[in-house]
Amino acid sequence: MTTAPALRPKGDRTTPRWVRAIFELLLILGLWVLYSLARLLADTSMKPALSRANDLLHIENLLGISWESPLNQLFTDHKVLGLAGSYWYASLHYVVTGAVLIWLWRLGADRYGPARRALVIGTLFGLLAYITLPTAPPRYLTGYVDVLSLHAADGWWGGDASAPRGLGGLTNELAAFPSLHAGWSLWVALALQVYATRYWVRVLGWLYALGTAVVIVGTGNHWVIDALVGWIVILVAWVLAAAIGRIPIQRLWQRPAVERTPDELSPVAPASREEPPVVG
Repeated sequence: MTTAPALRPKGDRTTPRWVRAIFELLLILGLWVLYSLARLLADTSMKPALSRANDLLHIENLLGISWESPLNQLFTDHKVLGLAGSYWYASLHYVVTGAVLIWLWRLGADRYGPARRALVIGTLFGLLAYITLPTAPPRYLTGYVDVLSLHAADGWWGGDASAPRGLGGLTNELAAFPSLHAGWSLWVALALQVYATRYWVRVLGWLYALGTAVVIVGTGNHWVIDALVGWIVILVAWVLAAAIGRIPIQRLWQRPAVERTPDELSPVAPASREEPPVVG
């Protein structure tokens, strides 16, 4: 005797992987467009932005972490280091972050989903700060050198931050606090720490995060405190992403089960047949 396989309920069909991949790609592209447009909505007044930059430098002096000048001098004096740092700053935050997203996608939704959620939350926090607190980077203050501008002729960027040559008007150069270069690099390190199985890969992730922090400060594009707050933003985003993941959001639109009485749960009794008369 055999048992027939259970039929899959209508509507319980798994979305093809290629459809989900296209959806994720569109989501990430949409986030990038929002990121670019939102930066353009920020106030570009230089006076308050410079004032905030001086406030950050004052806080760093109090904390003893004002390391911008020696690092910037190091990247300025050594051409090879300055050129390598310029390419690092202009390219790797897109290339490495995208590569890790693809790797997580291939690992499965249980790994990709929470990590991608953390990246989105952290990026939105950064955008909110860029709109409400425009802050000038060190290269706008006297005594600091714009290293990317020094090597613009050897790269694909122009003299406006890391924007492609000729597209400087599409970037907000006062989007310094917090640093999403630092934040995204820490996101990469956390993703590798949580999901990578090889020790050297996890170490490479942390070296990438540390190297990015040194590069963004040494090239004159961020303050030390920009990097630290960028890391804090991503750490908070990971915690929030984990908390959101525990909320059964799908229940919000599911109809509650209807309670049934014991009589309804019991099998239906067969219809009674009339008993024949008893012959005495």
